[in-house]
Amino acid sequence: MSGPRRIDEDAALRSVVEGTASETGMPFFRALVRNLSRALDTHGAWVTEFDEKADRLRALAFCLGGKDVDHFEYPIAGTACETAIRERRLVHIPDRVIELYPEDKDPHLEGVVSYLGVPIFDERDVIMGHLAVVDIRPMPEEKHLMTLFKVFAVRASAEMRRMKLESAVREREEKLTRLIDSAMDAIIEIDRDHAVTMVNPAAEKLFGCSAARVRGQRVDHLLGVETARELAGFIETLERRAEGDPHLWIPGVFTPKPPGGEPFLAEATLSRYVAHGRPYVTIILRNVTDRVNAELKIETLSAETEYLRAEIDEDHGFDEIVGRSPALRASLQAVAQVAGTDATVLIQGETGTGKELFARAIHNRSPRHDRPLIKVNCAAIPATLIESEFFGHERGAFTGATQRREGRFALADGGTIFLDEIGELPLELQGKLLRVLQEGEFEPVGGSKTRRVDVRVLAATNRDLERAVAEGTFREDLYYRLSVFPLRLPPLRERRDDVVLIAENLIEKLARRMGRSPEPLSPEAATVLRSYPWPGNVRELRNVVERALITSAGGPLRFDRVLPEASPHGAVGIVPAAAESGESSARAILDEGKLREIERGNMVAALERTNWRVGGEKGAAQLIGISASTFKSRMKALDIKRPR
Repeated sequence: MSGPRRIDEDAALRSVVEGTASETGMPFFRALVRNLSRALDTHGAWVTEFDEKADRLRALAFCLGGKDVDHFEYPIAGTACETAIRERRLVHIPDRVIELYPEDKDPHLEGVVSYLGVPIFDERDVIMGHLAVVDIRPMPEEKHLMTLFKVFAVRASAEMRRMKLESAVREREEKLTRLIDSAMDAIIEIDRDHAVTMVNPAAEKLFGCSAARVRGQRVDHLLGVETARELAGFIETLERRAEGDPHLWIPGVFTPKPPGGEPFLAEATLSRYVAHGRPYVTIILRNVTDRVNAELKIETLSAETEYLRAEIDEDHGFDEIVGRSPALRASLQAVAQVAGTDATVLIQGETGTGKELFARAIHNRSPRHDRPLIKVNCAAIPATLIESEFFGHERGAFTGATQRREGRFALADGGTIFLDEIGELPLELQGKLLRVLQEGEFEPVGGSKTRRVDVRVLAATNRDLERAVAEGTFREDLYYRLSVFPLRLPPLRERRDDVVLIAENLIEKLARRMGRSPEPLSPEAATVLRSYPWPGNVRELRNVVERALITSAGGPLRFDRVLPEASPHGAVGIVPAAAESGESSARAILDEGKLREIERGNMVAALERTNWRVGGEKGAAQLIGISASTFKSRMKALDIKRPR
């Protein structure tokens, strides 16, 4: 046993400071235990971390007999260290430590007789580890010895806490890096000068560049000058916000245009923060081109479906063109010639000659037959809305435009558009139509992005467009662009042999719709139909056949009763079913005004009975026994309006 310890306290403290000042982490702990053992003149010293689940101490550094011991682990059960850990206090055993803890038989500690140890706590007072010295000599309790030991313990605790915080920061940084690197969205960090300081792999892929190449460059190199300028305005808005609101979502979509790359549609959010006293902005970009295109496709298909449903609800008159006259055959031959091309066709003919029917025939025989035929009646749309109807509009483009809407040209993309009554198109819109015909592009109302479409145009008119050009109400260049292939439809008075065929076709369809058996035409009825000039053409013939069916009450069809007479007053003779009794010459002669009054009364009664529902099952049109489109046209002609 050697003599009493002689410790120079100042020298010991100096050794602690000098021996550990330049070290951190594991080198610090190795320096700490060497200096601790030397300063306290002990056989060994160690600093450990505590594994609570395994109930073991794992050495961060262990100096024994002046040499380092690597990979030292120590189960605390039955040891002096257990007392320090369990009782959370400094434990000093000056002598006979083996007698007090006979189960402690670690070979490294053979010959040890004294122990001094203390637990190390974190900022939450949870035990992180343990610091201890052991000696092969007694270690009497001396004030300066305890003071020095506590100094070393404080130093060990501070470094262990720092390492724990550093580890937590490193773990968070690694998680953040993995999060940023694995993100599907492009992430760009810029400094106060809008220079790029960081981009993630998704941004590298999106912009086709490496992070090293763009770091330090201005962000407009990535996004394009126009988008960067737009972004700068949002960053200014973000900087004016209160500190507690550092995020900003950019509404809508914008279009980054990388130099040398293709522009794309993007959504973005901005976040502003300060690091080391310097402000930064993080831009998170999502390429939504595919999604926006899909949404546009869905909108287009939805609008197309709605349009086609409306078309189905309308009655177009015939499933096919009926007739065998030379004049009709000439028109059909022209259809066969032009249908397979993409030529613009101007269909000219009087009202009721079936211009829409011929347009459908051209479309159905064209390569575009599997795409829609979209119809626009230029005369039926208010002048203020026709541009929107043609080209669509963006939300907020005008009062009442609460939703974005596709126009008829967009719906017809890949197919055919039929511009009926083209002669009624306002002059100010004719130039925009000409652009679509020549360039295949337009801008929606309220929009700034040009859209391209592939549309075949069929137009129809009953006006003399050459006269309209001469009068200045129709553009000459548009007229020539529309009349690439003019198609004249013969009026019914030039197809007298077809009148009976068309009438028989109508009788069969309309009688079936009324739930009645069709009556064959008598020779007398056929003669009457052939002799009438039909100024309203097929449309007038249809109305006459329908009136004849209604007034016949199941008997023979009498067209002389429902056709205008030759008198200049245009009187209409009708024999109601109730008057068909007794003498065949007994008939009630009603003038046209009386007939309109009766027809109007019947229609109003039907409307009141169906709560003013026109079409569909149990609608007013079904009650009367006519089509919904005919009912609506008669409502307009008779000025029937729902009372307010």
